[in-house]
Amino acid sequence: MDKLTQHNRALLQNYKFHLKVEKGLSENSIESYENDLNNLLTQSDKEIEKVTNKDVVDFFVTLQELGLTNSTIARKRSSIRSFLKFLIDEDVEISADVDDIPNIKPSQRLPDVLSVTQMIKLLDSIPTEKPTDIRNKAMLELMYATGIRVSETINLSMHDVYWDDKVVRVLGKGGKQRVVLIAQQSLGYLADYFNTARSILRKDKSTDILFLNRFGNKLSRMGVWKVINSITLNAGISKHVSPHTFRHSFATHLLEAGANLRVVQMLLGHSSINTTQIYINIDSTFIMQEHRLYHPRG
Repeated sequence: MDKLTQHNRALLQNYKFHLKVEKGLSENSIESYENDLNNLLTQSDKEIEKVTNKDVVDFFVTLQELGLTNSTIARKRSSIRSFLKFLIDEDVEISADVDDIPNIKPSQRLPDVLSVTQMIKLLDSIPTEKPTDIRNKAMLELMYATGIRVSETINLSMHDVYWDDKVVRVLGKGGKQRVVLIAQQSLGYLADYFNTARSILRKDKSTDILFLNRFGNKLSRMGVWKVINSITLNAGISKHVSPHTFRHSFATHLLEAGANLRVVQMLLGHSSINTTQIYINIDSTFIMQEHRLYHPRG
């Protein structure tokens, strides 16, 4: 996986010193700037002087594809412009035209992302008394821990969970297969469901499907929507929450915490990883470290 070059790291260190000493920003604000710039430099994979406006726009497009809201992207744009202006003041010749970096229009809809606090509140509010409660807890914890789509969730098989490796195999869009890491805490809830509630919901039916409804059949997309709506209401969260909110929140929380952009892309299935074996052999240690270091349930 790409890491910052020594040259980029040195320039970023100088900028952080500028923000702290000359601007008087807090450590949290400086860390936010640093994360935004790390995301850009990870994707462009260039020395900062060679980053063009097209690279910046491509970065914005990637963030939109990952589900980040326009307000979040606009903040990252501000971080990038501030850094580039600093470099100009420091007589560093850059390729990008700061004044020509496009504006990001504010989103006109309610953001499809929960804060970490809201997400944890929602997940922790799920009861675990009935078999369907235990299923709901395991399912939504898994969706947040992995960022998988609702269609991928309801099609999971028992054999797609690799307990020792703490990963789940997913069949994504276009028939592409990938494996995703499960945060440790979320894996425990999945184990509880697997070992107790699933056999009750399955009744006498023979099925490999992981998440079952109360009739022993595969959960439908609408069924997942209804579960989420009910839990969101009971948790007292006023935002609109859909199955995709879990995927968007997964990506946003990892990126905002400082995770490598390309790792997040890979985990979401936005890169051409076609087999489990390829994934396991390519930088799996780094991917695992990034996921567990930056995911709130890690």
